[in-house]
Amino acid sequence: MLEAMPGKHRVYLVPGFFGFINLGELIYFGHALDYLKDELARRQVEAEVIIVLSHPTASIRTRTADLLKAVQETASGDDGPIHLIGHSTGGLDSRLFVSPGAQVAEGVDLEPFARRVRTVTSVSTPHAGTPLATFFMGLFGQRILKLLSLFTVYVLRFGRLPLRVVFRFGHLLARADDQLGWKPTLLDQLYDQLLGDFSSERRDAVSKFLSDVGNDTSLIPQLTPEGIDLFNASTLDRPGVRYGSVVTQARPPSLRTRMAAGLDPYAQLTHTIYALMYGQTQRMPLTALPLHTPAQTAALVQAYGAMPGPTACDGIVPTRSQVYGRVLAAVRADHLDAIGHFDQPAHQPPHVDWLISGSGFRRPQFESTWKSIVDFMLEDERPGITGS
Repeated sequence: MLEAMPGKHRVYLVPGFFGFINLGELIYFGHALDYLKDELARRQVEAEVIIVLSHPTASIRTRTADLLKAVQETASGDDGPIHLIGHSTGGLDSRLFVSPGAQVAEGVDLEPFARRVRTVTSVSTPHAGTPLATFFMGLFGQRILKLLSLFTVYVLRFGRLPLRVVFRFGHLLARADDQLGWKPTLLDQLYDQLLGDFSSERRDAVSKFLSDVGNDTSLIPQLTPEGIDLFNASTLDRPGVRYGSVVTQARPPSLRTRMAAGLDPYAQLTHTIYALMYGQTQRMPLTALPLHTPAQTAALVQAYGAMPGPTACDGIVPTRSQVYGRVLAAVRADHLDAIGHFDQPAHQPPHVDWLISGSGFRRPQFESTWKSIVDFMLEDERPGITGS
């Protein structure tokens, strides 16, 4: 049995861009939450795993205040160790939370909780930014973002989009290179159709979530390579905190991956969405790519067989932008695979994949990835092993 540190371990799961945990059974971190609880119990570690409720597209500062609120509500009773695991933008929220001297709100003191943090783990996080944020800043991108937000919620609730929406949206995507072909009224009709399938109570919750996405998009410019450069210049690592990262790289879209998706119209549509976002993400400026330490480079080469190229990405974030601290795992997966949103309906509860990338990521890779995260969190508790 491991020797426990004073007080209960508290593990906070910090969601990324589409943090929709406020929608009842639509759990962003559902599979990760279950795995962590089971694995920590198996290791006889007294721990509580908490999912953070974040504003989906608000600024990193606002989202970090959301994280602080969750910590205040659940970790004020003792001085036990805290671990932060952030997916996508959640990794940036976690870094700001522990940054010495960070100010997230007037008169709010982070320090009593920040100094209890032992580990910060980021999963598919844009530490050097992502060009996709630049795309979403445009009027065209903003409308697509709103529709994709609803797509995500709908698929996780019902399993897939209705064919009537698939064919109409597929027709629009086929003309994506000609933005004049995207008629706002058609996008609005698709939006209204999907929203109408929810119950009245759930429709109100979904509408509020999508309203949050549309009303406060201050996060988006912060995630551009230029915006994140300022974040990195002002966000310092905290001495004594160990930083680790899970890195994802997906297969580039091609005729082969499209054929592999099969003849199902829904799979073809989601693969087209994936191809659209992948094409925007791979436009990372060479000057924005971070330099890696020899240990980080060795980990990437060992995992992928070669250093990922400058255009390698997971469909949302460039692969080399995701490296921060120790590389805990580098896997072939798209942006949502690593937190459990991949195609494996036979598992209970089922894994549902709304973005068909053809990565091949499945439950064994998921469990191996999250085991490496647990190993990292508890590393200091094993006799003779220290963090690095």
